[in-house]
Amino acid sequence: MSLADSDRELVEAELGRDPTTTEAALFENLWSEHCAYRSSRMLLSAFESEGDRVVVGPGDDAAVVALDEDTYLTFGVESHNHPSYVDPYDGAATGVGGIVRDTLSMGAYPIALADSLYFGDFDAEHSQYLLDGVVEGISDYGNAIGVPTVGGSTQFHGDYEGNPLVNVACVGLLDADRLVTATAQEPGNKLVLVGNSTGRDGLGGASFASEDLAEDAETEDRPAVQVGDPYTEKLLIEASEDLVSANLVESARDLGAAGLGGASCEMVAKGGLGCVIALEDVHQREPNMNATEILLAESQERMCYEVAPENVDAVRDIADKYDLGCSVIGDVTDSGNFVCEFEGETVVDAPAEYLADGAPLNDLPTEAPPEPTVSIPDTSVASAFDAVLASPNTASKRWVYRQYDHEVGARTSVRPGDDAALLAVRRAEQGVALSAGANPNWTSAAPYEGAYATAVENATNLAAVGATPLAAVDCLNGGNPEKPGVYGGFTNIVEGLADGCRDLSVPVVGGNVSLYNDSATGPIPPTPTLAMLGTKSGYDAPGTGLSGEGTLLLVGGHASGLGGSEYLAQFDGSDRFPALPDDPADRVAGLASVADLDSTLAVHDVSDGGLAVTLAEMLTADAGLDASVPGLPELFSEAPGRAVVETTDPDAVRTRVDAVELGHSDGSGALSLDVNGTELAYEFEAVADARDTLAAELD
Repeated sequence: MSLADSDRELVEAELGRDPTTTEAALFENLWSEHCAYRSSRMLLSAFESEGDRVVVGPGDDAAVVALDEDTYLTFGVESHNHPSYVDPYDGAATGVGGIVRDTLSMGAYPIALADSLYFGDFDAEHSQYLLDGVVEGISDYGNAIGVPTVGGSTQFHGDYEGNPLVNVACVGLLDADRLVTATAQEPGNKLVLVGNSTGRDGLGGASFASEDLAEDAETEDRPAVQVGDPYTEKLLIEASEDLVSANLVESARDLGAAGLGGASCEMVAKGGLGCVIALEDVHQREPNMNATEILLAESQERMCYEVAPENVDAVRDIADKYDLGCSVIGDVTDSGNFVCEFEGETVVDAPAEYLADGAPLNDLPTEAPPEPTVSIPDTSVASAFDAVLASPNTASKRWVYRQYDHEVGARTSVRPGDDAALLAVRRAEQGVALSAGANPNWTSAAPYEGAYATAVENATNLAAVGATPLAAVDCLNGGNPEKPGVYGGFTNIVEGLADGCRDLSVPVVGGNVSLYNDSATGPIPPTPTLAMLGTKSGYDAPGTGLSGEGTLLLVGGHASGLGGSEYLAQFDGSDRFPALPDDPADRVAGLASVADLDSTLAVHDVSDGGLAVTLAEMLTADAGLDASVPGLPELFSEAPGRAVVETTDPDAVRTRVDAVELGHSDGSGALSLDVNGTELAYEFEAVADARDTLAAELD
């Protein structure tokens, strides 16, 4: 770790002296891109984050939205990209642990996870190694702590080969009167560290996440990767419940990036206060740790609580009950300074607000993404259908989500594999829907339009289960922002996502930025992962499988633009991105109302692979379809905001949304398609085998 010369000059001017070794390391981490958003903070004002049901917006460990006046949901997302390349198992596992602790710090109980994963070409051995390790890390950690993984996405694209992405979202549930924030409240209160002991793992993780991955990262950067302990995390979850229930917590922050230094400094800075911390009082698991190591290690399963002096003994008792470490490490002060002492020496003494928020912003040049050329491959409908259906991007992801426990907690009404998960929140008598993901083919082809489509796609997923959007969080992933072309693409996805969410009237209440996702193989595609919550009355949804007894309607109608489609990816073509809907909010609301009709038998949105894959996914062993499509472009276009509805009352659908008739479903268990005079016919078993290519290869 080393503080950049330009930053050191600013720090020296502020302090009026040279920084100590520990201060320099602390500034270097808190002023890193990962913590300070130096290249992105100025862009984030594009997002609208306020709304009637927004309780806590951006800036805390997680956002909070209201289901009703008594019941709140927390919502957050984070990335663990670099660690998951260096050590896929621990990198992914600790990403789950971190976002769960963000939920705990708001006083909530975690009820659902969604992971959005991005890897290089599936055929590459290294991509399969990363995929296997990441999925195992997520499943082992999530299953052990008893939080269901109910949704997400898995994408493959050659530009992730040197830098995969692991983005994890978490939803928490709490009563309104249990809300805790990360804002320190009162001078004289104690800072109490609860959880695992502090070691040297994860040292400098924040600065590591703010640099391009080097070719030797898998060996040289392994010490910067945290090591998780899910069984301690489970104890911490239950201890947090007890602490909040007993009203023992004034404020809280999870120890994530920059470890104790990040959590404690940000807490007191948010409250306009200061603190004095005795670093030697931190419970440690390794001998001879120095001040910098204790302050900046990112050891997992640790929380920092602000506690009134008279409640410290009660906090200790609860920690003992769950066999967790507990250290009273310092005091909140009114000085405004963040002070750390170690064995009688003051090693940090700097303004807390300057440490937490004083990093200067970067003024970086941008280059507009190039206009795509138009090169449509000349392929037969049959060969195109076979190739797109068997692509790893459109293939069944059962191999991934079958490893996750998605029913623990008894709230999961719609499980992974459908358009959106649906959770039953019975205390509020509401269903809560969750969708998460992005499509790198879209944003590679057209960053702005692809990001806008990402917002529409997630909202359409919610509508397919009858839910209307409530709020969203984003994980904005980009390459090295110092490259003008890369930064131009990143700027475009921010603008596109912000405009899409605004047009949908969905507040973006929090999120995460991850830049420097660059390696020897080049930058990643600009990737705007979006996680979106929706609500509905009741806990039922029509499902995506055909019943065999209805008319098939295409909501939103046919589209012909092929830009960003899996079809072009399979055959090395290019095109402009398809037209975006003029009325996304009305279309989403209309589709949600259609999904709740008694006459609606099935709903499935059109996305990866276009209409071809949507129809194939709706097949069941007992129900098939007979449909017609105008041509190959209409079959494979991935224009957002569209869905196929199976209904016994087509007129009831048309009164709510624009839709065209495709054909009808039947009991054949086969797919029959007429594509501009070309007949395609597939049995259910053949389609299922084609879509199981992922499992066949990995098993």
